[in-house]
Order: sequence, then C-alpha cells, then structure tokens
Amino acid sequence: MKKRYNFIYQNFLTALKDLRKLRNYFIFSLVLFFLFSIIGIVFPHILEDKILELIKSLINKTDGLNVIELFIFITSNNIQVSFFGMILGIIFAIIPTLTLIINGYVLGFVINRSIVSEGIFIIWRLFPHGIFEIPAILISTSLGIKIGTDFKNIKKNLKSALRIFILIVVPLLVIAGIIESILVGLIN
Repeated sequence: MKKRYNFIYQNFLTALKDLRKLRNYFIFSLVLFFLFSIIGIVFPHILEDKILELIKSLINKTDGLNVIELFIFITSNNIQVSFFGMILGIIFAIIPTLTLIINGYVLGFVINRSIVSEGIFIIWRLFPHGIFEIPAILISTSLGIKIGTDFKNIKKNLKSALRIFILIVVPLLVIAGIIESILVGLIN
C-alpha cells in the first residue's frame, strides 16, 4: 500500500512540476477563453439559436436525474470534453483552440442571458463550480496546445499531459461536478 501511495505521490509532484512549465500556454488559453467570454456577453445573438438548442438538449438529457445521476452525467461529460480537447491537440492545436473559443463564448452567452433574466446576482450560482471547472478546462486545452505545437517533444509531452490530466484535471472536474450537481439539485 505504501509503495502505491509513494508512486501516486511522486507522480503528483511530477505533474505539479510539469504544470508550472505550461505557464505560457495557460496564459494564452486564459486570454482566449476570457476574450470569447466577453464576446459572448456583449454579442450573445451571434450563435443564439445553436446555443439555445444545445442548452435545451442538455436540459432534456438531465431532466429527472437525481443528484448522483446528475453528478455522473456532468462529470463524465466534462472529463470527455477536456480529454478530447487535450489529446486532439496533436492536430496542430486546432481542437483545444476551438474548445476554448466555444466554451468561452457559451459561458459569456449564459452570463448575459442569466443577468438579463434574473439580475447580476445570479452569477453566484455559476461561480462555485467554475472555480474548479474553468481551470481544469484551461489546463487541458493548454496541454493540447502544447502537444500540437511542440512536435519535437511529442512523446514526452503526451506522457506529461496524461499525468497532469489524471492527477490534476480529473480531480478538479470531479469537485466541479459535485458542486454543480448539488446546486442544480437544490434549484430543481
């Protein structure tokens, strides 16, 4: 048991060390995400029909789910999106960049619509799980962008990305899923 604990602990320390090396990729991801969030807030009508269709689809898929089922749905969906946003970065970083743009815009759209319908204080409902979910998404897309732009170190970058994903991104998404499913459960 102690041997397994040391293995996980050592890999976690390595993941943290590798995470620090992502600084420039993370800053790029952060700026792009928030730029498109602002665009979504200011110009929500650009993709309004598509986003409303997506939201309606999500509501239909989650209608009637209890808190545990909601947690599983939210968490597995977020892990899947983050994983593919990372691993498909191998295609010249296109997918993680699109993931940032789309998620940023959708967040801005949701913030705009929430404020218009319920006032500025509605943002507190988005904030708690976003503390964990947004950094997880930014880390996974940063990893994808690094994979897709640093081909000479592809094997090393993939190994590092998987370590960071499993030991840092997934736990952040699990925490976000717990918070989001409880908040949605309380609202419904």
